[in-house]
Amino acid sequence: MIFTFLTSCSKDETVEKTKPYLIVKFKFDPNQERLNNLGKVAVMPAGNDGQSPLFAKISSHYIELAPNANTLLGSGAVLYHAPETMIGGAKAIDFKQAKVVHEGEDFLKIPLSELTKGSYEWIRVSLSFQEFDIKIRESGLDFTGTVASFVGFNTYVTDFVLGSVPFAVNENKSQGYWALSIVGKGFSGQAPAGATTVPNPIASTSPIPAGSCVVTGKFASNLVITGNETQDIVVTLSLSVNKSFEWKEVNVDGKYEPSAGEQVFDMGLRGLIPSFTK
Repeated sequence: MIFTFLTSCSKDETVEKTKPYLIVKFKFDPNQERLNNLGKVAVMPAGNDGQSPLFAKISSHYIELAPNANTLLGSGAVLYHAPETMIGGAKAIDFKQAKVVHEGEDFLKIPLSELTKGSYEWIRVSLSFQEFDIKIRESGLDFTGTVASFVGFNTYVTDFVLGSVPFAVNENKSQGYWALSIVGKGFSGQAPAGATTVPNPIASTSPIPAGSCVVTGKFASNLVITGNETQDIVVTLSLSVNKSFEWKEVNVDGKYEPSAGEQVFDMGLRGLIPSFTK
Protein backbone atom coordinates (compact mmCIF):
# COMPACT_ATOMS: atom_id res chain seq x y z
CA MET A 1 0.00 0.00 0.00
CA ILE A 2 2.79 2.43 0.84
CA PHE A 3 4.51 1.68 -2.46
CA THR A 4 1.28 2.33 -4.38
CA PHE A 5 0.74 5.66 -2.60
CA LEU A 6 4.24 6.91 -3.38
CA THR A 7 3.94 5.88 -7.02
CA SER A 8 0.64 7.76 -7.34
CA CYS A 9 2.14 10.95 -5.86
CA SER A 10 5.10 10.72 -8.22
CA LYS A 11 2.80 10.48 -11.24
CA ASP A 12 0.73 13.46 -10.07
CA GLU A 13 3.85 15.57 -9.60
CA THR A 14 5.10 14.61 -13.08
CA VAL A 15 1.78 15.63 -14.66
CA GLU A 16 1.86 18.95 -12.81
CA LYS A 17 5.40 19.72 -13.93
CA THR A 18 4.68 18.92 -17.60
CA LYS A 19 1.35 20.77 -17.76
CA PRO A 20 1.67 23.61 -20.32
CA TYR A 21 1.19 27.14 -19.03
CA LEU A 22 0.51 30.62 -20.31
CA ILE A 23 3.25 32.81 -18.84
CA VAL A 24 3.14 36.61 -18.96
CA LYS A 25 6.23 38.80 -18.54
CA PHE A 26 6.94 42.53 -18.87
CA LYS A 27 9.63 44.33 -20.84
CA PHE A 28 10.55 48.05 -20.75
CA ASP A 29 11.71 49.74 -23.96
CA PRO A 30 12.88 53.39 -24.02
CA ASN A 31 13.24 53.25 -27.83
CA GLN A 32 9.71 52.03 -28.58
CA GLU A 33 7.41 54.56 -30.23
CA ARG A 34 5.90 57.15 -27.89
CA LEU A 35 2.13 57.07 -28.40
CA ASN A 36 -0.87 59.12 -27.31
CA ASN A 37 -4.24 57.91 -26.03
CA LEU A 38 -5.36 56.89 -29.54
CA GLY A 39 -2.23 54.91 -30.28
CA LYS A 40 -0.78 57.59 -32.59
CA VAL A 41 2.76 58.95 -32.36
CA ALA A 42 2.73 61.63 -29.66
CA VAL A 43 4.26 65.09 -29.83
CA MET A 44 5.53 66.63 -26.60
CA PRO A 45 3.14 69.45 -25.62
CA ALA A 46 4.54 72.97 -25.65
CA GLY A 47 5.94 73.87 -22.25
CA ASN A 48 6.46 70.24 -21.24
CA ASP A 49 9.49 67.98 -21.27
CA GLY A 50 10.11 64.35 -20.43
CA GLN A 51 12.67 61.66 -19.80
CA SER A 52 12.80 57.91 -20.22
CA PRO A 53 13.03 56.50 -16.69
CA LEU A 54 15.15 53.53 -15.68
CA PHE A 55 12.40 51.07 -14.78
CA ALA A 56 12.73 48.62 -11.91
CA LYS A 57 9.26 47.25 -11.13
CA ILE A 58 5.69 47.15 -12.37
CA SER A 59 2.28 45.76 -11.44
CA SER A 60 -0.95 45.17 -13.31
CA HIS A 61 -4.54 45.20 -12.12
CA TYR A 62 -6.20 43.41 -15.04
CA ILE A 63 -5.22 41.43 -18.15
CA GLU A 64 -7.57 40.39 -20.93
CA LEU A 65 -7.29 38.82 -24.38
CA ALA A 66 -9.60 40.26 -27.06
CA PRO A 67 -10.53 38.38 -30.27
CA ASN A 68 -10.88 41.54 -32.36
CA ALA A 69 -11.14 45.33 -32.32
CA ASN A 70 -14.89 45.20 -31.67
CA THR A 71 -14.57 43.20 -28.45
CA LEU A 72 -15.70 45.43 -25.61
CA LEU A 73 -13.69 45.65 -22.43
CA GLY A 74 -14.70 42.73 -20.18
CA SER A 75 -16.06 40.64 -23.05
CA GLY A 76 -12.79 38.91 -23.92
CA ALA A 77 -10.89 36.19 -22.08
CA VAL A 78 -9.99 37.62 -18.68
CA LEU A 79 -6.64 36.23 -17.55
CA TYR A 80 -6.11 38.18 -14.36
CA HIS A 81 -7.91 40.52 -11.95
CA ALA A 82 -5.97 41.78 -8.94
CA PRO A 83 -7.45 41.98 -5.42
CA GLU A 84 -9.56 45.05 -4.62
CA THR A 85 -10.79 46.57 -1.37
CA MET A 86 -13.39 48.99 0.00
CA ILE A 87 -11.36 49.93 3.09
CA GLY A 88 -10.72 53.43 1.72
CA GLY A 89 -14.43 54.12 1.20
CA ALA A 90 -14.67 53.29 -2.52
CA LYS A 91 -13.58 50.36 -4.65
CA ALA A 92 -9.82 50.45 -5.12
CA ILE A 93 -6.86 48.27 -6.03
CA ASP A 94 -5.39 46.80 -2.85
CA PHE A 95 -1.73 47.75 -3.18
CA LYS A 96 -0.78 45.63 -0.18
CA GLN A 97 -1.81 42.52 -2.15
CA ALA A 98 -0.50 43.64 -5.54
CA LYS A 99 2.01 41.45 -7.34
CA VAL A 100 4.98 43.66 -8.24
CA VAL A 101 7.64 42.24 -10.58
CA HIS A 102 10.89 43.13 -12.29
CA GLU A 103 11.48 43.06 -16.05
CA GLY A 104 11.51 39.49 -17.37
CA GLU A 105 10.06 38.02 -14.18
CA ASP A 106 6.90 35.88 -14.40
CA PHE A 107 3.93 38.08 -13.57
CA LEU A 108 1.28 35.53 -14.44
CA LYS A 109 1.40 31.76 -14.88
CA ILE A 110 -1.83 29.86 -15.51
CA PRO A 111 -2.51 26.42 -17.04
CA LEU A 112 -3.42 26.71 -20.72
CA SER A 113 -6.22 24.25 -20.04
CA GLU A 114 -7.99 26.98 -18.05
CA LEU A 115 -8.06 29.44 -20.97
CA THR A 116 -11.01 29.91 -23.30
CA LYS A 117 -10.18 28.46 -26.69
CA GLY A 118 -10.02 31.03 -29.45
CA SER A 119 -8.00 33.33 -31.67
CA TYR A 120 -6.93 36.59 -30.05
CA GLU A 121 -5.75 39.66 -31.92
CA TRP A 122 -5.38 42.08 -29.00
CA ILE A 123 -4.37 42.13 -25.37
CA ARG A 124 -5.42 44.67 -22.74
CA VAL A 125 -3.32 45.34 -19.68
CA SER A 126 -4.52 47.60 -16.88
CA LEU A 127 -1.30 48.86 -15.32
CA SER A 128 -1.44 49.96 -11.70
CA PHE A 129 2.02 50.63 -10.28
CA GLN A 130 5.48 51.58 -11.51
CA GLU A 131 8.80 52.07 -9.77
CA PHE A 132 11.64 53.75 -11.62
CA ASP A 133 14.66 56.04 -11.32
CA ILE A 134 14.79 59.52 -12.84
CA LYS A 135 17.36 62.29 -13.07
CA ILE A 136 16.61 65.36 -10.96
CA ARG A 137 18.25 68.76 -10.72
CA GLU A 138 18.05 70.21 -7.22
CA SER A 139 19.85 73.36 -5.98
CA GLY A 140 22.03 73.34 -9.07
CA LEU A 141 23.14 69.74 -8.57
CA ASP A 142 22.11 66.57 -10.41
CA PHE A 143 20.77 63.57 -8.49
CA THR A 144 19.04 60.26 -9.15
CA GLY A 145 15.63 59.90 -7.52
CA THR A 146 13.34 56.89 -7.22
CA VAL A 147 9.65 57.29 -8.05
CA ALA A 148 6.67 55.17 -7.02
CA SER A 149 3.90 55.90 -9.52
CA PHE A 150 0.31 54.77 -8.97
CA VAL A 151 -1.51 54.85 -12.33
CA GLY A 152 -4.47 52.56 -11.58
CA PHE A 153 -8.02 53.96 -11.50
CA ASN A 154 -7.95 54.09 -7.69
CA THR A 155 -5.51 52.47 -5.24
CA TYR A 156 -5.76 51.92 -1.52
CA VAL A 157 -2.24 52.50 -0.21
CA THR A 158 -1.27 51.71 3.40
CA ASP A 159 2.47 52.26 3.77
CA PHE A 160 5.59 51.47 1.78
CA VAL A 161 9.31 52.16 1.72
CA LEU A 162 10.91 53.82 -1.30
CA GLY A 163 14.68 53.77 -1.23
CA SER A 164 15.26 54.30 2.47
CA VAL A 165 12.26 56.59 2.93
CA PRO A 166 9.02 55.34 4.55
CA PHE A 167 5.68 56.65 3.31
CA ALA A 168 2.49 56.30 5.39
CA VAL A 169 -0.63 56.96 3.32
CA ASN A 170 -3.54 54.80 4.58
CA GLU A 171 -6.11 56.07 2.10
CA ASN A 172 -7.30 55.78 -1.48
CA LYS A 173 -5.23 57.53 -4.11
CA SER A 174 -6.57 58.32 -7.55
CA GLN A 175 -4.65 57.83 -10.79
CA GLY A 176 -1.50 59.94 -10.91
CA TYR A 177 -0.44 59.81 -7.25
CA TRP A 178 3.34 59.63 -6.91
CA ALA A 179 6.04 59.47 -4.26
CA LEU A 180 9.69 60.41 -4.69
CA SER A 181 12.76 59.41 -2.71
CA ILE A 182 15.91 61.48 -3.20
CA VAL A 183 19.05 61.57 -1.00
CA GLY A 184 17.14 60.24 1.99
CA LYS A 185 14.21 62.66 1.70
CA GLY A 186 10.66 61.89 0.65
CA PHE A 187 8.15 63.92 -1.37
CA SER A 188 4.76 63.10 -2.85
CA GLY A 189 2.21 64.68 -5.15
CA GLN A 190 -0.61 64.18 -7.60
CA ALA A 191 -0.56 64.52 -11.39
CA PRO A 192 -3.59 66.33 -12.89
CA ALA A 193 -6.79 64.32 -13.32
CA GLY A 194 -7.08 62.91 -16.83
CA ALA A 195 -3.44 63.67 -17.71
CA THR A 196 -2.16 60.07 -17.56
CA THR A 197 -1.68 58.72 -21.08
CA VAL A 198 -3.28 55.33 -21.79
CA PRO A 199 -2.72 54.23 -25.42
CA ASN A 200 -5.71 52.46 -26.93
CA PRO A 201 -5.49 52.09 -30.74
CA ILE A 202 -9.04 50.68 -30.87
CA ALA A 203 -10.68 53.45 -28.83
CA SER A 204 -13.30 54.06 -31.55
CA THR A 205 -14.65 50.49 -31.40
CA SER A 206 -13.63 49.38 -27.91
CA PRO A 207 -13.28 52.32 -25.51
CA ILE A 208 -11.95 52.15 -21.96
CA PRO A 209 -13.34 53.99 -18.91
CA ALA A 210 -11.94 57.42 -18.13
CA GLY A 211 -9.31 57.29 -15.40
CA SER A 212 -8.39 53.66 -16.03
CA CYS A 213 -4.97 52.56 -17.27
CA VAL A 214 -5.97 49.82 -19.71
CA VAL A 215 -3.19 49.91 -22.30
CA THR A 216 -4.09 48.00 -25.47
CA GLY A 217 -1.73 46.28 -27.90
CA LYS A 218 -2.02 44.14 -31.03
CA PHE A 219 -0.19 40.87 -31.63
CA ALA A 220 1.75 40.68 -34.91
CA SER A 221 -0.19 37.46 -35.57
CA ASN A 222 -3.14 36.18 -33.57
CA LEU A 223 -2.50 34.25 -30.39
CA VAL A 224 -4.43 31.03 -30.94
CA ILE A 225 -5.45 28.81 -28.02
CA THR A 226 -6.59 25.38 -29.23
CA GLY A 227 -6.76 23.49 -25.96
CA ASN A 228 -4.32 20.91 -27.35
CA GLU A 229 -1.11 22.72 -26.43
CA THR A 230 1.76 20.64 -25.10
CA GLN A 231 4.28 23.46 -24.57
CA ASP A 232 4.22 26.70 -22.58
CA ILE A 233 3.21 29.91 -24.32
CA VAL A 234 5.23 32.90 -23.11
CA VAL A 235 3.66 36.30 -23.73
CA THR A 236 5.99 39.30 -23.46
CA LEU A 237 4.40 42.70 -22.95
CA SER A 238 6.82 45.32 -24.24
CA LEU A 239 5.93 48.70 -22.78
CA SER A 240 7.17 51.98 -24.19
CA VAL A 241 8.86 54.07 -21.50
CA ASN A 242 9.95 56.61 -24.12
CA LYS A 243 9.81 59.91 -22.17
CA SER A 244 7.00 58.42 -20.10
CA PHE A 245 7.87 60.71 -17.16
CA GLU A 246 6.65 64.14 -18.21
CA TRP A 247 6.59 67.45 -16.37
CA LYS A 248 5.74 71.12 -16.82
CA GLU A 249 8.91 73.12 -17.43
CA VAL A 250 9.71 76.29 -15.50
CA ASN A 251 13.40 76.47 -16.33
CA VAL A 252 13.53 75.40 -19.97
CA ASP A 253 16.61 73.20 -19.72
CA GLY A 254 15.28 69.65 -20.16
CA LYS A 255 15.89 68.82 -16.51
CA TYR A 256 13.23 68.02 -13.93
CA GLU A 257 13.61 70.60 -11.13
CA PRO A 258 11.02 70.24 -8.34
CA SER A 259 12.50 73.15 -6.34
CA ALA A 260 11.86 75.43 -9.31
CA GLY A 261 8.15 74.59 -9.13
CA GLU A 262 8.15 72.08 -11.99
CA GLN A 263 5.10 69.82 -11.61
CA VAL A 264 4.72 66.18 -12.62
CA PHE A 265 2.23 66.05 -15.49
CA ASP A 266 2.07 62.51 -16.90
CA MET A 267 3.48 59.10 -15.94
CA GLY A 268 1.51 56.89 -18.33
CA LEU A 269 3.19 54.13 -20.33
CA ARG A 270 3.51 55.12 -23.97
CA GLY A 271 2.49 52.02 -25.87
CA LEU A 272 2.25 48.23 -25.75
CA ILE A 273 3.67 45.72 -28.22
CA PRO A 274 2.76 42.16 -27.23
CA SER A 275 4.51 39.09 -28.60
CA PHE A 276 4.50 35.38 -27.81
CA THR A 277 6.63 32.30 -28.21
CA LYS A 278 5.50 28.68 -28.17
